[in-house]
Amino acid sequence: MPDMKVSYMTGIGGIAFESRPIPVPEAGEVLVRIEWVGVCGSDLHYYEAGRIGGFVVEPPFVLGHEAGGVVAALGAGVESLAVGDRVALEPGITCGVCEFCKSGRYNLCPDVRFFATPPIGGVFQEYAAHPAALCFKLPDNVSTMEGALIEPLAVGFHAAKTGSAGPGQTAFVFGAGCIGLVSILALKASGVDRVFAADFLENRLAMAEKVGAAGVINPGKANIIDEAMKAAPGGYDLIIETSGNEKAAAQAISLCKKGGTIVLVGYSPSGNMTLPIGIAIDKELTLKTIFRYRDVYPSAIQAVADGRINIKDIVTDIFDFDELPEAMRRCAAEKSAIVKAVIRID
Repeated sequence: MPDMKVSYMTGIGGIAFESRPIPVPEAGEVLVRIEWVGVCGSDLHYYEAGRIGGFVVEPPFVLGHEAGGVVAALGAGVESLAVGDRVALEPGITCGVCEFCKSGRYNLCPDVRFFATPPIGGVFQEYAAHPAALCFKLPDNVSTMEGALIEPLAVGFHAAKTGSAGPGQTAFVFGAGCIGLVSILALKASGVDRVFAADFLENRLAMAEKVGAAGVINPGKANIIDEAMKAAPGGYDLIIETSGNEKAAAQAISLCKKGGTIVLVGYSPSGNMTLPIGIAIDKELTLKTIFRYRDVYPSAIQAVADGRINIKDIVTDIFDFDELPEAMRRCAAEKSAIVKAVIRID
């Protein structure tokens, strides 16, 4: 069997390359020639710390879970795809038989096997075998780079869907990093009339405006409550909190309209927050959380194909596969400047 080029972690802050056999797709799988992979915040956490909570990297470990590519071979029984189809890969393989899978909440499956989540390796490599049911065919006008970006976009769509986003609403997004930006895009694609955003970094605020924010606030330069309430005196119908910052989550409760909804997306560093729940109760707010996404890849892809979303707008840096060691180093060292990097594998 021919070999493929694979990038792997040698340890914290270490990236190397090696050759491995190209995988053979099993029944129900397809072999995908990977063309693009996005660099996610979780990749950087593993690269810098070697772990996220109880998920611990044991080198050699392959990072990367945001992938787009071209079908190169079919496993037995696959009829939904053909060789040459361009696809976006949904990275989580679930058990299909637990209560969460059976109830349609498969993103909560306790036995999920998710790319680049130890001990499951990722897709910073030239080929990957993956279930055909999790490889979504891209329309002719959607590139494989955009296909790779469907994965983070799916988080934004799940947040917007969980918050029942729709026409007539005014929304606010805390944090204008990658997930904040895709949340803005998803809210706009869902028909939300006006979306506002906050972040401490000016380049991220500029990108928020680029992807459709009606206004932005830098909390380091202005009182966020005063400024945000000028745009929506009665409060915001929907707030998506992506920063994981306790103060931001508390401010979301203050800014939310009575009867409104807050969707918590970002993880706090400690995993804990102290919030003014009394205010939330007085307002009869609905507080929701999301974990990854479910059943949104087709709608996210269609929004890109229809032109309702220009997902390429979130990309700030492009690196070739050979540059991955330097790309990871820079993404870790320049978090304030590099909002979203993608790796050209092929």
